[in-house]
Amino acid sequence: MDRKVAEAFKEGSWMFLKAPLIKGRRSGLFGYVLRRLLEMIPTILGVTVISFSMIHFVPGDPAVLLAGSEATQEIIEKIRDNYGLNKPLVTQYLEYMARLVRGDFGISIWTRKPVSELLAQRYWVTMKLALMSIVIAFVVGIFPGVIAATRQYSFFDYFSMVVTLFGISMPIFWIGLLLMLFFSVKLGLFPAGGGTDLYTLVLPAISLGASSAALIARITRTSMLEVIRQDYVRTARANGLREGIVIYKHALKNAMIPITAVVGLQFGYLLGGTVLVEVVFSIPGMGKLLVDSIFQRDYPVVQSSMVLISLSFVMVILLTDIAYSFFDPKMRPK
Repeated sequence: MDRKVAEAFKEGSWMFLKAPLIKGRRSGLFGYVLRRLLEMIPTILGVTVISFSMIHFVPGDPAVLLAGSEATQEIIEKIRDNYGLNKPLVTQYLEYMARLVRGDFGISIWTRKPVSELLAQRYWVTMKLALMSIVIAFVVGIFPGVIAATRQYSFFDYFSMVVTLFGISMPIFWIGLLLMLFFSVKLGLFPAGGGTDLYTLVLPAISLGASSAALIARITRTSMLEVIRQDYVRTARANGLREGIVIYKHALKNAMIPITAVVGLQFGYLLGGTVLVEVVFSIPGMGKLLVDSIFQRDYPVVQSSMVLISLSFVMVILLTDIAYSFFDPKMRPK
């Protein structure tokens, strides 16, 4: 084999280098991530088509909203011409996609500012809120689930499952209004919203993460009940290991396999769920920007917001798959 490689190199051939290089790129974690990134392209295209179609089919003309009720038809037509609203929908979509490929999100019809500037101001507020929510959901969900599994059929087990059922069933905006009424209006401990600092985002993060925490707790309990009945757990106990080490070091790590998938999916859903919370608490994030832009018929902002949220969701799922392989060696890409 070495002689063939030497002869190929001597003849000036580089194919013997190209083949393993391509093979290496297609294998392992790099190839897996590359394949998943390529799979994102049809998803993003589908999101652009759906968002573009929906916003243009909604009744209302942004040119009329900008011009005002007393504007003449000539002024309205001039506004439509300036923003390209008088072109066929197919042409508008193709022009939007051409700008999107170049990283240009266009100009907001309502504020006349670059859409990328608006998204940059709002995106990190939404991301901060979603991160706080998933951390609260993870901490609040994991430990009650573990305790409920280790104390099956106890009072805590029944009580925690009833609470989690309540958390899953309650709408996000209703929980947010209750938290605002109790902790802001009655006790005055937290502001009612409107800010972007961590202290202001506590109540929105709790209301957003409540249902996710309830779901994580139930999944943790189910997964732990399955794991703690395995032979290796009984062997660890027979070897004299402390119960805490058996549960949290051995059992919980293996129980984290389905929990990781649920946490990743919930974080993706939280990015979309921020719309309701940001409207209820008047938080200047992506969700509130999206709602306001829909009412104003601001096509570029709505389309770009939906694309950015969808892209973030897909990236979260990709990171979840990578984290999933950490707990389950069988899922690691070869």
